[in-house]
Amino acid sequence: MLRSTAITQGVQRSPNRAMLRAVGFEDEDFNKPIVGIANGYSTITPCNLGLNELALKAEESIREEGGMPQMFGTITVSDGISMGTEGMKYSLVSREVIADAIETACNAQSMDGVIAIGGCDKNMPAAMISMARMNIPAIFVYGGTIKPGKLDGCDLTVVSAFEAVGQLASGKIDQAQLLAVEKNACPGAGSCGGMFTANTMSAAIETMGLSLPYSSTMAAEDKEKLENSSKSAAILINAIKRDIRPLDLLTRKSFENAISVIMAVGGSTNAVLHLLAIARTAGVELTIDDFEKIRQRVPVLCDLKPSGRYVTVDLHKAGGIPQVMKILLEAGLLHGDCKNIEGKTLEEILKDIPSVPFTNQEVIHPLSKPLYKKGHLAILKGNLAEEGSVAKISGVKKPVLTGPARVFESEEDCLNAILKNKIKEGDVVVVRYEGPVGGPGMREMLAPTSAIVGQGLGDKVALITDGRFSGGTYGLVVGHVAPEAAVGGIIALVKEGDSITVDANSLLLQLNVDEDELSVRRKNWNKPNPRYKRGILGKYARIVSSSSKGAVTDEE
Repeated sequence: MLRSTAITQGVQRSPNRAMLRAVGFEDEDFNKPIVGIANGYSTITPCNLGLNELALKAEESIREEGGMPQMFGTITVSDGISMGTEGMKYSLVSREVIADAIETACNAQSMDGVIAIGGCDKNMPAAMISMARMNIPAIFVYGGTIKPGKLDGCDLTVVSAFEAVGQLASGKIDQAQLLAVEKNACPGAGSCGGMFTANTMSAAIETMGLSLPYSSTMAAEDKEKLENSSKSAAILINAIKRDIRPLDLLTRKSFENAISVIMAVGGSTNAVLHLLAIARTAGVELTIDDFEKIRQRVPVLCDLKPSGRYVTVDLHKAGGIPQVMKILLEAGLLHGDCKNIEGKTLEEILKDIPSVPFTNQEVIHPLSKPLYKKGHLAILKGNLAEEGSVAKISGVKKPVLTGPARVFESEEDCLNAILKNKIKEGDVVVVRYEGPVGGPGMREMLAPTSAIVGQGLGDKVALITDGRFSGGTYGLVVGHVAPEAAVGGIIALVKEGDSITVDANSLLLQLNVDEDELSVRRKNWNKPNPRYKRGILGKYARIVSSSSKGAVTDEE
């Protein structure tokens, strides 16, 4: 029986029906499934700029397939615009707000299914969290990737603009060149164009079967995106009829598949945080150590920005996520019996995909010639990260560094030092009190890391933080350090000049200070007053979990 039956049938439900008539229900509509359209449309960011067209197309398709669409809005935060500001503290928080909003609207109105349409980074994991909570038939439609900007024959992304700031500070370019990059980096609608967080999470959702094949790499402005939205809505109606639910698809095996694909495409560090959060909500046993186990056996196959040469539209032309999955499946690195929202197994979906990538492209490498023999998201532990930390090591020439700590209590202080050329080769930059509790909100450090790369120090210094990194970050960077400084993690005890070892080969993040000295420092450490005591940031800081558990806000 449909959930909406309770509000659409029977004389006793006449007041409910009266309200629905006001929004367009006719007599024959009360026996149809009510389908929510969670519309993330916004002019705040290019990522979500084209979503309303997709939502309207989905609405039309739902009606044609015999459902009753009910559209409602969800918020978004533009990571790219808020990056480097206090506003970035709201980014990860928005994941919880969006998830709560979708759950609230769908459950309050007893909807029978939901199609979530999103663009910017937190839209995707938020939709998945809400779907796992509600466990009603659901599908996700990604708004699509932005096409690359062009300047002097080179592809640009939003990260190009951040790196140009560092290039300006070190005298490598002038103000006019910086402005030229700024004007050309983002040419239109769509999410950031490299294998950054949005495209990483859309790839994960496609892999786990809650969006359609090829949909995660489509360009936002291409016609096939509208067709994808229409088809997704029709398939959702069929899933409602067949009672195919998210928790049927979000299994341990499907999470392993998603991690494998993320390793193969060189995806964002944020995928670790988000997949842990989705898994906890879905009741699937998944830990940060599982990422390291899978990294050891899955190579990086795709040459994608930020550390590679190509953007996501190039990946789409080369065969998209299905081509990557087929290579992994043939190698025994995927579970082929996992199903998608259509009820098809992965083996069925991929049966007509060639086992090796096309030879007329260089985006997807064959398994015999990977970019890197092991995955790029390494889980480092040690006294500085007893619960773990995440390092993105693709493209890093020197994955081992021991050097003096340069300690900063905020992202702003760190960026200021970098732009004043105070960071030198061999330094280990520590940015703390930027974790889920301490920030609060676990800001991304794209501005400092891009400035470091722009100054030519990307392979010569390390940066560690209890905050996060943008999907556009690369270099010897270690984020998600847990326990974080604000709850008394060892990172809070680091002093300027202390020796720190970052060793991605040995998976070690170590403060080279003896335990007796650390014991004295621990006794002298005082927990700082919260930066926010009221409002959503204050509330978030009081209830959020460790990043090693996905930084969720509904822990039991």
